[in-house]
Amino acid sequence: MSISANRVWFDASTMWVGLTDGRTLGVPLTWFPRLAAATPAQRARYEISVSGPGLHWEELDEDISVSGLLLGQADRTVRQPSAA
Repeated sequence: MSISANRVWFDASTMWVGLTDGRTLGVPLTWFPRLAAATPAQRARYEISVSGPGLHWEELDEDISVSGLLLGQADRTVRQPSAA
């Protein structure tokens, strides 16, 4: 049985994920810079993946796996500094 999300919500510094097994997982928003920089309205527009246990924010181009969260993995995207 794979564990997936059934709800996502935020406070000032944390993303909270309700899991299908009844647990609630809280992770620091600083782990996901795109979500940290997003507005509350943008954060609220997420989708729970039906093809696998993941979370997706189309507008923010953010995808987060529930299994990665359970393993304590933050955003693993390597970003290059922008040219000034």
